[in-house]
Order: sequence, then structure tokens, then C-alpha cells
Amino acid sequence: MTSTTSLFSPVEADLCLLADNLKQLVGARHPILFAAAEHLFGAGGKRLRPAVVLLLTRAVTAEEAIPTKHLRLAEIAEMIHTASLVHDDVVDESALRRGVPTVHSSFSNKVAVLAGDFLFAQSSWHLANLDNLRVVKLLSRVIMDLAEGEIQQGLSQFKATVSIQDYLHKSYYKTASLIANSCKSVGVLSSVSEELIEQFYNYGRHLGLAIQIVDDVLDFTGTDEVLGKPAGSDLKSGNLTAPVLYAMENAPYLVTLVEREFREAGDFEEAFALVQNSNGIERTRQLARDHAQAAHACLVDLPDSESKDALEEITDYVLRRLY
Repeated sequence: MTSTTSLFSPVEADLCLLADNLKQLVGARHPILFAAAEHLFGAGGKRLRPAVVLLLTRAVTAEEAIPTKHLRLAEIAEMIHTASLVHDDVVDESALRRGVPTVHSSFSNKVAVLAGDFLFAQSSWHLANLDNLRVVKLLSRVIMDLAEGEIQQGLSQFKATVSIQDYLHKSYYKTASLIANSCKSVGVLSSVSEELIEQFYNYGRHLGLAIQIVDDVLDFTGTDEVLGKPAGSDLKSGNLTAPVLYAMENAPYLVTLVEREFREAGDFEEAFALVQNSNGIERTRQLARDHAQAAHACLVDLPDSESKDALEEITDYVLRRLY
């Protein structure tokens, strides 16, 4: 299987610079924040969002060096993403993320909340300093969408009336909005045509949805070790994802189990088995394929390059995680 390291090879040096910059931007003035920044940005995460920003930039820029504003845009995207994860982990009381202790479990809830707030504030400051009002509006919308997605998820726990459309809207807010609007911002900063700007947006939107949908499949098919958290965590907390929503269409008893919030002994285990034995997982895999293929199609007007190849390969990489 292709690794993200090889996928991102056209921007590998840029990503190394980005990681160093992030640690300095976040933690330079306070020892606790610096320790949190080391924890967040020194762990060698996938860096998918900044990589996509940098690959799109290289795909439309003839310059040898990534323009400073584009590099800062990639840093802003990673700050926003990381801030949302830090806050989500506090809300969800998660001890681990991808097998690594979360900020609040390594430090405290107070430090985690402040670190997340500081990241959002830093991202807003650097966003304003791009001096591009359209990009400011695009990424400010993202921060609103992240909050909206979290609120929607909280209000819809254990609600069996949630539709696939509701699920896709929430997934857009929580995951796809950041990638979509970061990609669109690359087009704006690069002064490409409005048609290409819209294709960049749709590439990010479909890619982001595919990533979230694949994660929701893996919550039922992955091991605790691969997930870095217990399998079925979303279902247990009442977060009804596509595999559950599809499974409920043909399993009325699953609806009963969900609506009584797994209060009786064995309810959760039975619900988990009902989802696994339904066609819900395969239908969700197909939903992920549809969005990944739509993302791939959005790149058709880009000139051939290593960066374009990498952007296309990312859509395939996301799907390969399914198996």
C-alpha cells in the first residue's frame, strides 16, 4: 500500500518546513504551550490537509519555491484542524487519538481547551495577515462550520430519524468544509479562473466526505489497534453514521436498540453485530467510492505534473484504507 510519505514526495521539504514553523508559531512564548505544540505537531501525523494545499499550489505555480502566502495558508489549515481535534477530544473525553495520548490526558482539560483556543486565535491572526478578504471569509466560515457540525452531532445523538442527507451535511461541517475551503483558497491566492477555483473547492469537498465516510466504515471493520480507540465508539456514544443509518432501513430491532440508548445488558453488542451483518457497511463503502471518484474527476483540467498525480493518488489512497 502506498504510504502518505511517498504520496507527498513533491512537497516533502515544504511539509518539514511547515512542521517546524507550526511548533514555533504556537509555542514560542510559553513553555506549556510549547510542550503542547511539540505533542501536537511533533508526532508526525499524516498532514493531509496542508499537503493537499501545497500540492494544489505546486500544480498551478511555476515558481520553484512555494509562495509565502500559500505556505502560510497550509499552516493555517493545519492549525484549524488540530484545534478542532483538541477540543473534540475534550468533549468526547478521549484518552487516545490514533493510539497517542490526547493533549488533555497528557496535560489537563484546562491546558487542552486553552491550547485549542490559542490555535484558533493564531490561525485567525495569520489568516487576517494574508490580506485577502475572500480567503478570510472562506476560512472564517470553516471555523463556524466546525462548531455547527459539533452542535448537530450533539443534538442528534441516538435519534433514529437522522437521514443520510443529515449525516452528509454534518460530515461536511466537521470534516469536508476545511479541506474544501482550503483548496478553494489556493485557487483564489493563485488567481486561477473561477471555473478552476470551483473545481478546487469540489475536489476538497468530495475528498473530505470520502475521508469521513471511510473513517465511519473503519469504526465497524477496524481493530482497536488500527483505530487507536475502541471499535464502535461512535455507535456507543449515539453518533449514528452511514453504516448504522443504512442498516436501520432493514433492521427494525436496531432502531429499537438505538432509541433506548443501549440501556439494557447486551444492547450495544447486539446493535454492533446487526450493523456488521447488514448491507450497511458495503453501501457505505460505495458512498465513499462515489465521493472519491468525484474528487478525482475535479482534477481533469489541471496540467500534467507530479503534484497532479499525487492529488489523484490521494483519492485512491483514501479508498484503500477500506480494505
